[in-house]
Amino acid sequence: MRIHEAIEQIHAVIDSRHPDAPGSKDASRLQDDAAAGRVCWASLAPGFSPPSAQGDGMSSPSRRPSLESGGKLSIGALSRATGIPVETLRTWEARYGFPVPERKPSGHRVYPLASIPRLRRISEALSRGHRAGDVVAATDEVLADLLEATALPAPGARVVAIEPSGNQSDILQAVEAFDTGRLTRILLQDWARLGPLDFLRTRVAPVIREVGDAWENGRLEIRHEHFFSERVGDLLRSLRLPFEERAAGPLVVCTSLPGESHAMGLQMAALVLAVAGCRVLFMGTEVPVAQVASLAKDLNACAVAVSVSQASRGAAMTTQISSLRRLLARRVGLIVGGEGAPRPRPGIVVVRDLAVLDAWGRRLATPG
Repeated sequence: MRIHEAIEQIHAVIDSRHPDAPGSKDASRLQDDAAAGRVCWASLAPGFSPPSAQGDGMSSPSRRPSLESGGKLSIGALSRATGIPVETLRTWEARYGFPVPERKPSGHRVYPLASIPRLRRISEALSRGHRAGDVVAATDEVLADLLEATALPAPGARVVAIEPSGNQSDILQAVEAFDTGRLTRILLQDWARLGPLDFLRTRVAPVIREVGDAWENGRLEIRHEHFFSERVGDLLRSLRLPFEERAAGPLVVCTSLPGESHAMGLQMAALVLAVAGCRVLFMGTEVPVAQVASLAKDLNACAVAVSVSQASRGAAMTTQISSLRRLLARRVGLIVGGEGAPRPRPGIVVVRDLAVLDAWGRRLATPG
């Protein structure tokens, strides 16, 4: 065995025995704090120092494979190249599906060098206060936008306060230009300034209506509406993840029924319920009634939340909702929201305001 390979194995063993490994009382804290760069390197091995910002953990620059060459690293070497502990990398792999290992013929797992830049960006995002659940599973675009939106101002730079938005013209301009970075930056700033409920009620909901109006009057085209829906949907999902991780309340299945293809209202409802402390199972749109009822039974769900937009309102949707109520056990609540929701009836709670949904979710998550 080569000396440098033996050293890598020693480091991997030391990393795996670190007192903050999963299972210890500080494991959850380690996932955020250690990856943010607050690891005591001296505790890992005598005389060992962290890699430089440009280093890749290899012992000799002349022997370093390039990112493009498809070089591979052991998990110990990947840890030292990124400053992220071995057990944290393993936790992320199991929980979020990244980094992705490959198997050598011997059965040992190795990781591509191309993982290093993304892991370093993730570590940088953690150091700026983002949670692992927000950034490890995020797309490269969302991760880049998060970093850009939370970048520190240059020394001596004039910081401009974010003023409340009087209208949605800035977002519409970003949509017209397909400006992903600007759209995400605006929304993240408002999320930080307003808080979850006011962000959804006073920022996201009004701009959804305005984008719809702009499409109807010809200012925007289908491509603009799809761009807006996908980008905002991605953002709402990434914002929901950390709340889902911490939620300990009853399980609520969030879905829409056949004929309702709009997902934005459902995304907003799922975020509100997760913030309220409910465990959320997000099923997406147009799930058959019988399968929703079967799922609620199999998972012992406490409630089912159904979204109905203005476009799908009518007798056919009302019939499906009534059928779902009959198929659900009496103990399972059925809550219906959205501008197309029918009138309340026995066994069906109808909400038309996110504040009402928030109050309902908090009562559900904290009984008594």
